[in-house]
Amino acid sequence: MNYKRRSEAVREALESLRLDALITSNLANIRYLSGFTGSSALLIVSGRENVFFSDGRYTEQARLEVEGARVRIVKGKSALATASAWLSHERKFRRIGLEAAQLTVADRDAFATAVPRSTRMVSTLSIVERLRMRKDSEEVGRIRNACHLGAELFQGLVKTIRPGRSESEVAGELELAARQRGAEQMSFPTIIAAGKRSALPHGRASNEPIPSRGFVVCDFGVILASYCSDMTRTVHVGRPQAEARAVYEAVWEAQQAAIEAVKPGVSVGEVDQAARKLLQKRNLSKYFTHSTGHGLGLEVHEAPRVAAGQAEILRPDMVITIEPGVYESGKGGVRIEDTVVVTDSGCEILTPSPKEMIVV
Repeated sequence: MNYKRRSEAVREALESLRLDALITSNLANIRYLSGFTGSSALLIVSGRENVFFSDGRYTEQARLEVEGARVRIVKGKSALATASAWLSHERKFRRIGLEAAQLTVADRDAFATAVPRSTRMVSTLSIVERLRMRKDSEEVGRIRNACHLGAELFQGLVKTIRPGRSESEVAGELELAARQRGAEQMSFPTIIAAGKRSALPHGRASNEPIPSRGFVVCDFGVILASYCSDMTRTVHVGRPQAEARAVYEAVWEAQQAAIEAVKPGVSVGEVDQAARKLLQKRNLSKYFTHSTGHGLGLEVHEAPRVAAGQAEILRPDMVITIEPGVYESGKGGVRIEDTVVVTDSGCEILTPSPKEMIVV
């Protein structure tokens, strides 16, 4: 990973905002800028250098992982305490940016107390996150590999779905298989929602048994080489009735309409509208209760948000999900989700699993 180039892009953003430095506490941003994968750290990016702070637990890990930054770890002190002490001696900074969406009020107060009175602490939003929206070729390759692993796991998952088994059993076998195939962990708690529970958009796997007839929403992802995958397929247990087939076909068509709308220069709001317009024609739009998708990378939910009214313009190398759904309380639900990367003329689907209705 080219951490130097990423840091230079942050410095350009700081210059445009008239900031002398940025304190980043978002662990995904720290990983993006330095390679560190631990759970406690701060990174200060200034015009001349990056300085990394952590605690004694990560002395060796920081030595092995951190690139492009000076490492400062003080025995017996937290990352916050060490960074605050360092800042108290840095009188060249007049304006320091803080990640407003990440830092607690207590942490902000600690920094404000530590810095000289002449230094102003400035709230910032999404400086690093906006850079992360566009992936380089290595990032796209890692996401593609994670998505392909997910698709392979889905083939085995289908064989474990049968009436009477609990949703948690099915999810557990999937997660074990993921670990055995090299996944670092799941991208998020696996969703296996069967029968009436498939109407819950985020119906995490429960101890409820899979019924003899109905939809089963299977939404999961894996983390491979630090990057996430995310996909959803909905299968049907037992012979589906005509109404169930019609709902499934409508969601599939809506998803395809949204995928076809993905291209450089198009807003994410327009992609969302493409899916909703199709479901509106089928009188199902009122059952589509969430956004059409989201960015994906080091985190499973990143910018941009693919939703109604969002104005972010798609550009090549953005990676987003496309996942419309229909959820009818008391009946069931359907969601179909792919991860795609924006290309120069459209998009490439990274999740190769077939989308025809699977009946088990």
